[in-house]
Amino acid sequence: MATDLTGPDTPIGIFDAPFDTALSERYLVYALSTITARSLPDVRDGLKPVHRRLLWAMRLLKLDPASGYKKCARVVGDVIGKYHPHGDQSVYDAMVRLAQDFALRYPLVDGQGNFGNIDGDNAAAYRYTEARLTQVAVDLMDGLDENAVNLRPTYNGEEEEPELFPGMFPNLLANGAAGIAVGMATSIPPHNAAELLDAAMALVDDPMANVLDHVTGPDFPTGGLVVDPAAVIAESYATGRGSFRVRARWSLEKEKGGGWQAVISEIPYGVQKGKLIEQIAALINDRKLPILADVRDESDAEVRIVLEPRARTVDVQVMMDGLFRLTDLETRVPLNLNVLDKERTPRVMSLRDALYAWIDHQFVVLERRTTHRLTKIADRIELLDGYLVAYLNLDRVIEIIRTEDEPKRVMIAEFSLTDRQAEAILNMRLRSLRKLEEFEIRKERDGLDKERVDLEALLADPAKRKRRMKRDLKRIRERYGPETPLGKRRTTIEEAAPTRDIPLEAMIEREPITVILSQRGWIRAMRGHVDLTASDTLKFKEGDGPAFAFHAQTTDKLLLAAEHGRFFTLAADKLPGGRGFGEPVRAMIDLDGNIRVVGFLPASRQTRLLLVASDGRGFIVPVADTIAETRKGKAVMTPRTGATLKVMRAVLPTDDYVAAIGDNRKMLVFPIAELVEMTRGQGLQLQRFRDGGLSDAVTFRFADGLSWAMGGETGRTRTETDLSAWRAARGAAGRMPPTGFPRDNRFG
Repeated sequence: MATDLTGPDTPIGIFDAPFDTALSERYLVYALSTITARSLPDVRDGLKPVHRRLLWAMRLLKLDPASGYKKCARVVGDVIGKYHPHGDQSVYDAMVRLAQDFALRYPLVDGQGNFGNIDGDNAAAYRYTEARLTQVAVDLMDGLDENAVNLRPTYNGEEEEPELFPGMFPNLLANGAAGIAVGMATSIPPHNAAELLDAAMALVDDPMANVLDHVTGPDFPTGGLVVDPAAVIAESYATGRGSFRVRARWSLEKEKGGGWQAVISEIPYGVQKGKLIEQIAALINDRKLPILADVRDESDAEVRIVLEPRARTVDVQVMMDGLFRLTDLETRVPLNLNVLDKERTPRVMSLRDALYAWIDHQFVVLERRTTHRLTKIADRIELLDGYLVAYLNLDRVIEIIRTEDEPKRVMIAEFSLTDRQAEAILNMRLRSLRKLEEFEIRKERDGLDKERVDLEALLADPAKRKRRMKRDLKRIRERYGPETPLGKRRTTIEEAAPTRDIPLEAMIEREPITVILSQRGWIRAMRGHVDLTASDTLKFKEGDGPAFAFHAQTTDKLLLAAEHGRFFTLAADKLPGGRGFGEPVRAMIDLDGNIRVVGFLPASRQTRLLLVASDGRGFIVPVADTIAETRKGKAVMTPRTGATLKVMRAVLPTDDYVAAIGDNRKMLVFPIAELVEMTRGQGLQLQRFRDGGLSDAVTFRFADGLSWAMGGETGRTRTETDLSAWRAARGAAGRMPPTGFPRDNRFG
């Protein structure tokens, strides 16, 4: 039987195994591979394997900042051929992101050609673009030639690649990272390198130092403002999880004549400018923000988006709050500091823990580089000692070389040289035998001796290592300090209140309309405030007629009350137009056709409503408690069995009395204070009836008297000022109404 290469006694073939066990084992292997070798960055250098391999390949191609550019196709070919056996497009996409100054706070690749733009356009194909390393990448890889990190074989064993980079640039937090693995993800926003290095120097002195004394918040390559409170930012950094509310930077530009326009100069991180402008244009076309008239993209190398208001009287803050709420001018950038620690174990770290892990790695690098340098010094001193022996015994060395068949063996025996020393002497050039060269060798040896003593003291004394670390960090900080163009902070940390609720008037263009609801339930809204008394103004289908008609604005909410006690809310701007006869109102709300509409009025103009059922029970309800959010409406009055909601009338602030009249034509007047105010229920008995029920009820100001229409086309009204005969306590039976009161027993 054939045997497995990994174990000579392990048979291979087909085996029976539970499917769930086999699947879980294989999926676990895939999941771990995705987590550790693809999606999560290492806390020590902040890179994923594909980025590390890209920079390593470019370094081997000698694409340093001082050299010329090479085609990206050459780099991608080396990467997928030697180190990263994945698709060329995925590798090139990773390389493109390393070169985009709007995606990376400190780009690691210096690209030449079309590498995409902030509008969202893609980069050109890799056969057209060229690249080389930036100084940041060089700093990140500093120490690779000094045994600072381990090298491992590549996937095919033909090459070597570093396990991570040793450089003293805090890449993880400075450039951030994003990735989705199996069952976990990471999202780290970019930060300011100078602030990170200041915090790192504080951690060198005190591992429990407060890093937030130095790191104020994210620093995005596209600028903008982080508007979260300091406490929220601190909580996110302490747990390693949270998010940052990022807004665009804008300014107000005034024009001659009192006009103005708002100009966006920086947009939130990760937002494509082209799609952002499409969002704003869609708001204008759909009239979702009518106070905004136009948007123009006047960007060149710098972002410049111009927003024009509908009128100069528009409140600019209201307009911007609306845009922040409705577009990506304000976004949330997540923080999930999930990284691989030095044991290659994924875990969520706090900001301090991540920085301290990086500092700890830098101490390891410092020790390895120091040890490597000591080895090099020892090797060099060994050779220099051999050269000095040769100079002191130059004539004898020459004689041995000229006369002996095996001069190396003779020199080793006679002068107690090592093999390396003897080989170096034999390889010396004749021009090196000058007397001056002897002094140079002695000078070099003395310098190496001094350096060796210093390095050995450095390894032996932790305090010296700390001082050396702070000195090196300070040197790097000078390169990326806030006074440099690259190091200057771009994002402002500026607490701001959450965006205000946009007034309805800002969302909907305010226009006068006339709302008409017919007896059969057909509703429409005519433009303007038409004359409701003109006989030829309102037209209806044959057999139909007016039920409710009133003037309103498109910004109003309309309340419709049905006889079963449910209230429905309609948006005035959503009503069908005035051409034709309208549409059935029951198509807009869940109202059965056999249920009668009792009342219909604008909600915004009222504060309280009088509700009375047919059995004479009622109460006063605040209008705010009758607004329904869904098509199903809201139950406000719950009439008793056999009764229905009969009256819904607005209560004016000055009304102090209630008048009620029954089917038996008896009227009662009582103080409104005797009526209860509630949000839902049956209410109290307004009037007692021996037979029949309630016909109508109304609230009024007692000092003004009670008025009613006299009927006919004259439009005249009659007012009864002396109501003392009908004034009684709530729940009384009442008496016959004044002479001339309408025969339909309604107050009009």
